[in-house]
Amino acid sequence: MKNDKVGICVIGAGRAGMIHARNFARLVSQARLVAVVDPVLAAAQSACAELGITRYYTDISECLRDDAIDAVVVVAPTKFHREIVIASADAGKHILCEKPMAMTVGECDEMIAATTRHSVKLQIGFMRRFDKNFAAARERIDAGEIGEVVQVRSITYGPSTPKSWMYDISKSNGPLAEVNSHDIDTLRWYTGSEFKEVYAIGGNYRCPEAKLKFPDFYDNVLLSARFVNGMQGSIGGAQGVQYGYDSRCEILGTKGIIFVGALEGRSVISCTAGGMVRPIVNSWTNLFEEAYLAEDKHFIECILEDKQPKVSGLDGRAAVEVVNAGNKSIAQRQPVKIGEV
Repeated sequence: MKNDKVGICVIGAGRAGMIHARNFARLVSQARLVAVVDPVLAAAQSACAELGITRYYTDISECLRDDAIDAVVVVAPTKFHREIVIASADAGKHILCEKPMAMTVGECDEMIAATTRHSVKLQIGFMRRFDKNFAAARERIDAGEIGEVVQVRSITYGPSTPKSWMYDISKSNGPLAEVNSHDIDTLRWYTGSEFKEVYAIGGNYRCPEAKLKFPDFYDNVLLSARFVNGMQGSIGGAQGVQYGYDSRCEILGTKGIIFVGALEGRSVISCTAGGMVRPIVNSWTNLFEEAYLAEDKHFIECILEDKQPKVSGLDGRAAVEVVNAGNKSIAQRQPVKIGEV
């Protein structure tokens, strides 16, 4: 590391990749953005022009030979995560890998083993854990504000129509992976437990062009869950809703309920026998913008201070395991126990 700053390369110059890239280029003081990687030359060049850097690669292997790069941020399609993460670990680079971690639990295990073998950090991009509202809800749970948690419900409805490659569940793992990975992690976080059994149903309501070639594709999903500690959970997911990006969660306890998120703005509200608690944060301009920045700062902090990331490969693995079980449940139309996939 030069000048005590961590050299960063962002792999993938799409929408999510550029969120990380802008943070490391301008807002994370202990990091410096060295390069970007994108297989599309024009995308790599355009990213460099915006970010004020000159170094780009279209081949991942080239960036991994660059000694100025200490860590990589993996924002490529999920099916490439295993290959990129293992190659990065073999090159001695620390890794922030966006969700979903991988396609299968086996791939996750290989990625964890590689990063452990080479003693490099592996952080998974569940940025909601760094959001002030979601974190405040967890603090209220821990403080016993609503008693014991009984049930957690979380939804994510995205406005965009799925890209055509997402129609193939074998390549995308479907909306449970692309949309609801954050919800799965949120349920694990708030229950403090692992999924035990899931039952999921899916349907294609907005993408008629996918029905003939990809009859198993779903753009709408409901998943019910039972947890090891006896708590209950449910997840709703949808793509192509058009009206906006809708992310909300409620945590029901024995003495009250906590609501996180609202369409009109981000907020955290608690209702108990004593009444309603005022929101901690009302809104911000760009959804999760601050959370992404906090996540990126945490990644650098873990590298410089040799700390373990708050969101580890095991957290990513657990989410992938639930995605795989949920997809199996949709296909078989029956409940699936975790670990049976």
